[in-house]
Amino acid sequence: MVVSEVPRLGKEAAQRAIKEWGQAKSKITHVIMCTTSGVDMPGADYQLTKLLGLRPSVKRFMMYQQGCFAGGTVLRMAKDLAENNKGARVLVVCSEITAICFRGPTDTHLDSMVGQALFGDGAGALVVGAEPGLSIEKPIFELVWTSQTILPDSEGAIDGHLREVGLTFHLLKDVPGLISKNIEKSLAEAFSPLDISDWNSLFWVAHPGGPAILDQVEAKLGLKEEKLKATRQVLNDYGNMSSACVLFILDEMRQKSIKNGHATTGEGLDW
Repeated sequence: MVVSEVPRLGKEAAQRAIKEWGQAKSKITHVIMCTTSGVDMPGADYQLTKLLGLRPSVKRFMMYQQGCFAGGTVLRMAKDLAENNKGARVLVVCSEITAICFRGPTDTHLDSMVGQALFGDGAGALVVGAEPGLSIEKPIFELVWTSQTILPDSEGAIDGHLREVGLTFHLLKDVPGLISKNIEKSLAEAFSPLDISDWNSLFWVAHPGGPAILDQVEAKLGLKEEKLKATRQVLNDYGNMSSACVLFILDEMRQKSIKNGHATTGEGLDW
């Protein structure tokens, strides 16, 4: 199922992104394809390139089995590629079919039922570049700074293993507590180069995980209710789509900002 459907779903998202970008697909120089829904060879990046009819010489990168945080990882990679390859236009595609995680109830792995209650299928795509041609391109968001960290004592908190039965999924009971306990320190380290410490001064595109994670992070940081509104809306409408969620939330925020007449796509915020 996933061998054919992950690239096909990704193609639909990519076509919409390229159409909105408004430039010829021949101008795509790099492709980053991401999925946690299985592993195959030739990879889904190859299949996607063929389905879209991109140039054979397009530079491809395939990310498998990175899980939920991969939505941020692909943006970080796309930023680096765009800034270090003059004229690069990077097509980013996250395509997930989380049905591969489905398992029947079991007394030994009740945690797998949590994922099945939250997960959904979806694909998102966007085009990332540097030095836009403003006469023909209209940037929606700017990637200013990226960072990554590993939370202390987080080994085994969330595990996924590809087996004959599909993608097995396990998580510790207090994942929300582990995240909320470390969130402020992680944010302080990430935003110190930008001299930002007021978490309500930011617009939030947070991977949803689940309601308990969002509730505890919101309480720990003292976030205003509207800060996680886009994240909660996507989780409610589509479920946790692993890597694709961040791209859906970016679009949700963009659409709501336009609808509400804000001056910027990030809830009207400007620094």
